[in-house]
Amino acid sequence: MPLPAFINAYRDRRLLSIFLFGISSGFPFVMIGSVMSAWLSDEGLSRSSIGLFGIIFNVYAFNFLWSPLLDRIKPPALGQRRGWILAMQLAIITCCLVMSRLDVASELFTMALLGLLIAIFSSTQDIAIDAYRIDIIQDDEKDKLSAGSSLATAGWWTGYGGLGALPFVMADLPGWDWSTIYLVLAAIMAVISIFTLLAKEPDIDREFIARQAYKRYEDATGGQQGHSAIFAWLGVTLIEPFREFFQRSGVRLALSILLFIFLFKLGEAFLGRMSIVFYKEVGFTNTDIGYYSKLLNWWVTIVFSIIGGMMNIRYGIYRGLLIAGIAMASSNLMFAWIAEVGPNKTLFAATIIVDGFTSAWSTVAMVAFISLMCNRAFSASQYALMASLSVAGKNTLAAGSGWIVDTMNGNWSLFFILTALMVIPGLLFLRSLKHDIARAEKASA
Repeated sequence: MPLPAFINAYRDRRLLSIFLFGISSGFPFVMIGSVMSAWLSDEGLSRSSIGLFGIIFNVYAFNFLWSPLLDRIKPPALGQRRGWILAMQLAIITCCLVMSRLDVASELFTMALLGLLIAIFSSTQDIAIDAYRIDIIQDDEKDKLSAGSSLATAGWWTGYGGLGALPFVMADLPGWDWSTIYLVLAAIMAVISIFTLLAKEPDIDREFIARQAYKRYEDATGGQQGHSAIFAWLGVTLIEPFREFFQRSGVRLALSILLFIFLFKLGEAFLGRMSIVFYKEVGFTNTDIGYYSKLLNWWVTIVFSIIGGMMNIRYGIYRGLLIAGIAMASSNLMFAWIAEVGPNKTLFAATIIVDGFTSAWSTVAMVAFISLMCNRAFSASQYALMASLSVAGKNTLAAGSGWIVDTMNGNWSLFFILTALMVIPGLLFLRSLKHDIARAEKASA
């Protein structure tokens, strides 16, 4: 495929909507992550207390539990996908407005509750946004699937990294405080929500599959009135998306897919959980961390997200995932190199570039892979189920990363070598899925 064909895959108005929705998906992490932590720190809370606020991010690992509702309940306006997206955006804006009026010293519980609500609304928005991206791309548009995945990743990092830098710049200006900054965050989210009104709603006929499923569940109850209708609705809403995935894929393949998703980025998760601690212990300053790890990483991620999408189009999702897995192991070994050399800024920059490439490429490939495995009739439920497994790996097993470093007596080199080896099980599962991925791609070509 010639190079202009790569570029042509991105010349689509639908992809602009996907990029803008990516911004909306990444931006709430600023509200309940870095900005909230900075506000709490300035109020004098201990590190352990601030760390406990991170528990609210576990919501993202369990959003698949209510994801079927987004496939079955249609909001009164804007359609199945945009209606949910806009509703969640408005709920997030409301939480920011209420948070801006809090006195943290006396209303800490209320702040934690609002943070939890933002996490719930944000994770629900993510379900709808991921489903929108899958629904808006037709089954026979494999190239657009990879292009959309890359722009979704670039958009997320723009919302999280690009817009996320604004609050910290404003916080150092005269007359600004964190409560006022939350008003600005609400205003930015309001502007983002305007694009939801302008986006095109996907045209998906889910009712044909739903009617077939309803009939099956009604027959299972003997056709009794009243109870039959309730059981059928619950069955189609809560059971059918997962039953369809396992039946279509087969139990062996379905379990292999789920295990691969859980394991693939586990090493990256262990590294990410300890990266800031490592930077500080090895001798980098806060300025070094901010410039290289945040600002440089943002641009590197955006650039390689686009390139990763192009490579997926050219070489396929399997090769994209394979390259990403090898790159993950390589970038982790570069961190081990820093542990031996010390705070060398040139090596730090090179490592961040490789790590940014790894993060972008692996995310684009994984998003495209999960999207490929979904049935568009149940896109919200099935994508949320698979994506939540990746989050679960980060929020559960990776929580023991600090304990592992302590067990190794602070031997960072050995720790990063171990995280590189963690990539191997995921690559083995990927190898077993090679022909299944190729078959799915061929079916969508």
